[in-house]
Amino acid sequence: MRGAALKIGQMLSFQDEKVLPKELYEILSRVQNNANYMPLKQLDKLMQKEFHTAEWDTKKFSKFDKIPIAAASIGQVHEATLKDNTEVVVKIQYPGVKDSIDSDLNNLLLLLTASSLLPKGLFLDKTVANARTELKWECDYIREANCLKKFEKLLQKDPVFAVPHVYDDYTTSNVLTMTKMKGVEIMKLEHASQEMRDFICTNIMRLCLQEIAEYQYMQTDPNWANFLYNKDTQKIELIDFGATRPYPPQFIKNYRRLLTYAAVKHNRKECAAVSKDLGYLTGLESSKMVDAHVDSVLVLGEPFSQPGLFDFGNQTVTDRIRGNIGVMLNERLVPPPEETYSLHRKFSGVFLLCARMKARVPCHDLFKKHFAIDL
Repeated sequence: MRGAALKIGQMLSFQDEKVLPKELYEILSRVQNNANYMPLKQLDKLMQKEFHTAEWDTKKFSKFDKIPIAAASIGQVHEATLKDNTEVVVKIQYPGVKDSIDSDLNNLLLLLTASSLLPKGLFLDKTVANARTELKWECDYIREANCLKKFEKLLQKDPVFAVPHVYDDYTTSNVLTMTKMKGVEIMKLEHASQEMRDFICTNIMRLCLQEIAEYQYMQTDPNWANFLYNKDTQKIELIDFGATRPYPPQFIKNYRRLLTYAAVKHNRKECAAVSKDLGYLTGLESSKMVDAHVDSVLVLGEPFSQPGLFDFGNQTVTDRIRGNIGVMLNERLVPPPEETYSLHRKFSGVFLLCARMKARVPCHDLFKKHFAIDL
């Protein structure tokens, strides 16, 4: 699978397995980081075109490994060394991917609609429309390079996070060259202590809250492989910024109000009112739907309302939210606002990461410092 089809599979694979049919979830979970890489002849032809020379591998690099270290939905990644001995990785886009996005997604929407595999309340057409936008962003490596540069600036004084540096002279709309990060995927850390797991998850949660409330700018891909831990520098390294996006100030203000009411105020009436302002509710929903929605928001706010460490290894939040999913899928009148497709995908990915690592996170303190709005 290539491009749009694989990307939709990756996006849906981060849904809860109780929402999707079990067989479909298992298939989609296998595609999160799996794809075949392009033949060497095709690679060489593409790089000649991008760098305008037949000897691109020797003229641009002192070393270039033509066997990729990773292959995903849109491109593949190679290790290389620049002429000044700087170690880099080079992300190369598959030929034709950006040109096939619309037709691939249209075909996929037709297939999934006809097969009735997914619940109606997922508003599949809106999910696909969001995927269409994000895929076109991710196929623009100049845009991704600029997102990387912005995050490099945002986090330049951060004591924990590091991001790759972009090398403009080796970057085109189809090739992105950046610093090689040397950390290990956090889910592959062997025998990680409770202290290390707490440190990693606390800071990833902290960054997620900052991205929403302070930066209004977020890397929205929840793939845990995008987080590396470098034991030598003791830093968390961030990679893959193709799905990075800004958020409108008014949306952020209302979203912060929503979670502040949920997490701190426990005010059901205000929670419903702000949900209407955001576009989650129209005001015409059944009381059953409103109650299910508000219940879910209040439950989601629990980790941020309890002082001290929140133990993600011993929590029932996901189970209780899951209990409302059936009602919301059956009775929701409108799809969620466009901004929350990406934001909630990232938020839920971070939440699930903390649960998977059984981390203890000072969510209340992080929320109060970086997210809560003064009401």
